[in-house]
Amino acid sequence: MTRLTFLNGLVLAFETIRNHKMRAFLTVLGVIIGTGTIIGVSAILTGFDASITAVLRSFGPNSIIVFKFPVGPRTGHLSAEERTRKNLTYLDAVAITDRCKSVEDVSTMLFPNHGPINVRYKGNDMYDVNLIGVEEGYARGGQVDLHVGRFFTDEESRRRMPVAVIGQDLEKGLYANIDPIGKPITVDGHEFTVIGTMLRPAASFFGDTDNRVLLPYGMMQKMFPNARENAIVVTAVEGKLPQAVDEIRTVLRISRRVPYSKPDNFALSTAEQMVSDFRQITAMTFLVMVVLSSIGLLVGGIGVMNIMLVSVTERTYEIGIRKALGARRADILIQFLIEAAALTGLGGVAGIIFGWLISVISRMVFTSIPASVPVWAAVTGIVMSVGVGLFFGIWPANKAARLDPVEALRYE
Repeated sequence: MTRLTFLNGLVLAFETIRNHKMRAFLTVLGVIIGTGTIIGVSAILTGFDASITAVLRSFGPNSIIVFKFPVGPRTGHLSAEERTRKNLTYLDAVAITDRCKSVEDVSTMLFPNHGPINVRYKGNDMYDVNLIGVEEGYARGGQVDLHVGRFFTDEESRRRMPVAVIGQDLEKGLYANIDPIGKPITVDGHEFTVIGTMLRPAASFFGDTDNRVLLPYGMMQKMFPNARENAIVVTAVEGKLPQAVDEIRTVLRISRRVPYSKPDNFALSTAEQMVSDFRQITAMTFLVMVVLSSIGLLVGGIGVMNIMLVSVTERTYEIGIRKALGARRADILIQFLIEAAALTGLGGVAGIIFGWLISVISRMVFTSIPASVPVWAAVTGIVMSVGVGLFFGIWPANKAARLDPVEALRYE
């Protein structure tokens, strides 16, 4: 096929589409919906991936979260073995501090054994706050971005001092237009002194409120003597994350008396591992959406095939004239394939615009999801739509190419 043949076929295809605008639109409606859905879902998942990845990586590239089962996105429910695991203890954190040479900082987190927790200041109440008992190392590990004031020290934790560091939304909700430092705050009926406030994390799940209340670990133990739910945040020495993970695993298997032949009864979660787990979930979601969207492309392809068969019948006399003037079977075949590909290609372009509108609306509704149409999705949409046209245009094009010129000229 020469360049001139291709260009002539393309011009003829666009002229045919222009002469039958409504028919062409209805023909490729399925292609538009299928392509648009794929583009829209790709844009939303890309934005969702960027948002959640930022949240997970905000834990820090050298941070390890030690808990009795994996932290972060999961593809299934907790197993029976995971549900019956023993809680981590403060002594586990001490063992990690003493024996792991690749570890820079360790902070134990203690969670209350009941909920919800409410806080109060002079008649202002806020409910369902996120209460955690932590150590000074929690702030050093990059988990805290102070706004005003300071963080509490390990000495204050050992002495069980009634001090607290609160999140940005609690600061605004309870202490509007006043300096919260040094002011009292009542947490679940216990009074504390606010010594610092935190900025909202740069990355958060869909704009969640920053309702954190951080207490010294020792004070949390005093306040909730029956609380046993511990997690340990470990910061590895720069560049030694794999070694730190191995050391922590060895120390915990010894301290928790895990037999050599048994798997770990605890979990070590890093930011990259959580991101990898999350992307497994989004990959499955995307695959399901592509399969569902392909139904629209299939319907559109069948519509294109039907309309092209009608077009062959309508243009039988034209085909006879072209063959009588010397057009080869290949020329007719190429002409109708180009027309089918041009028809679905335009549908693909319209589908990309439709998908882009979906991403714009998603950004407006969910401001924390930076939905955007990735280049690979746009290219894939065009390639798939053109491919649908070529595949479903083969039969009509072959039927046109095989017409006998004498019989075609007699057709009325």
